[in-house]
Amino acid sequence: MLLMLLLQATAPNPALVPTPDGRVLGHFPYGDVAPGELVDAPTGFGIHACRIRRDVLPDLQRLLMAAAGDPGVGGTLRGLSCHRSIQRQSGVFRTGGEGDAESRSISVAPPGHSEHTTGYAIDFAIRPSPNCPDIEACMANLPAAKWLIANAPRFGFEMSFPAGNAQRVKWEPWHWRWVGTTRATPGAAQARFLFAKARAAFPADPGIAEPLKIVLTGQPNAPVRPVVKADKKKKRKR
Repeated sequence: MLLMLLLQATAPNPALVPTPDGRVLGHFPYGDVAPGELVDAPTGFGIHACRIRRDVLPDLQRLLMAAAGDPGVGGTLRGLSCHRSIQRQSGVFRTGGEGDAESRSISVAPPGHSEHTTGYAIDFAIRPSPNCPDIEACMANLPAAKWLIANAPRFGFEMSFPAGNAQRVKWEPWHWRWVGTTRATPGAAQARFLFAKARAAFPADPGIAEPLKIVLTGQPNAPVRPVVKADKKKKRKR
């Protein structure tokens, strides 16, 4: 079914042949999340229907509370797009952007290759957003977006497609994927497994770095202090 949707969404193009790392038109492959793993985002967050992985919800709630409590944010963070099924992504890819499939893929992933299908990715929007349409780079200049860029990693989110990335995807300061603040965060290990190739080949920025691991290969010997022999004084004869 995935192959059929992909063929329906694109014209024949040699670029549709997957690269050795599995990418199609620059995007890594992702399967759809099981419906039972999805929950509704916090009330009022989604501009449209917004469902995410249940493991993302606690960190998203904390992020939104922190943003709402900071007077410098100057706006409200909203969810423009959350989980998208592979079937829905097919329609988005067909109608999103201009030109052929290769041109459209710079801003829209082909079906079966979008991080949104995992349930871990969110496209943020800002309300109000004066003189800046949604999903445009001008968003990065808004105070709320600057706050998001500075603080999102504290809540387990990283920017998938930073400026100047080598993945051949345009800069998307609105698109953030959740990987948890640490691997021990519930659900984070699975998210990091799904995004392992993308994170290794094209690091997020801002991203969430793995903690340094210090491995001792052996126990060093305790230092041995040299023994200094005391000089023996000769006894005087009386």
